[in-house]
Amino acid sequence: MGIDQPAHEHTHQHAQIDPALLGSEKGIQAIRVSLAGLLLTATFQAIVALAGGSAGLLADTLHNFADAFTAIPLWLAFALARRAANRRFTYGYGRAEDVAGALVLLFVILSAAITVYESYVRLVSRSQPTLIEWGIIAGLVGVAGNELVARYKLRVGREIGSAALEAEGQHSRIDGLTSLAAVAGLVGVRLGFPLADPLAGFVITFAILWIVWDVGREILGRLLDTIDPSTVDAIEQIAASVEDVRGVHDTRARWLGHEITVELHIFLDGSHSLIEAHAIGEQVRHELLHHIPRLHDAIVHMDPVEAERGAYHRETAHHFD
Repeated sequence: MGIDQPAHEHTHQHAQIDPALLGSEKGIQAIRVSLAGLLLTATFQAIVALAGGSAGLLADTLHNFADAFTAIPLWLAFALARRAANRRFTYGYGRAEDVAGALVLLFVILSAAITVYESYVRLVSRSQPTLIEWGIIAGLVGVAGNELVARYKLRVGREIGSAALEAEGQHSRIDGLTSLAAVAGLVGVRLGFPLADPLAGFVITFAILWIVWDVGREILGRLLDTIDPSTVDAIEQIAASVEDVRGVHDTRARWLGHEITVELHIFLDGSHSLIEAHAIGEQVRHELLHHIPRLHDAIVHMDPVEAERGAYHRETAHHFD
């Protein structure tokens, strides 16, 4: 969890860890460059794939186009997420990023369906691609283009502390491997194995479906408010380490876009005044903001330690039995 900054260092690092992705000029530039790079790569591949009839190269081209256009809903979502919370959207617009992630997932699934159909048609018709040399060159352009985009997004993602941009960089790296599979299919055709091209299309389809499974679990999980249990453990450990905190319970955390929102209860000695209790709660909140990466805010509820015996919760207890 990166809980490595001493409590006494008052650098307010949390103010720098998670700028909104499009709130950073570097993040905006990364999206623009990746979009332009993938569009140029996919366009060149599309020309060669359509002229030469390569199923593997067409599959890779469709995937690259899908990846390029997925930047658009993400771009809109990040822009929307910058809007302030209001009386209707009291938690803000961070969830728009998760919804955009679900749209991205649908794009990837659609590209997989088109890929498997085109590969099946070419397998049944036994049609062989032409312009093989140009197809190999186009596939290698896909490998190089995706890898360059991946490295750029990974570098900028680490620099601005954006997990979303880093994940996109890893996705682009996987796309480079699918381009390599398309090249392998064309090389197989060139060596006298005509079925290598449609088979490469099927291999790429399985690679796409693996991405769907891997990325889809994270996207759908965030829509259902799942979070890594180790994050919850870290939150409770940090809160419990604050002076005068006698215990931590009912901790909840969830992602809203690329930021985490936390709610937790702490036990305090009932003899504390309201002012003292509030100050302790603020100290807990302050420590969490320093040490939990990408934490947007924490809501801290204070309970008298005597509440462990239920004495202070009788009025509402029947609502939760």
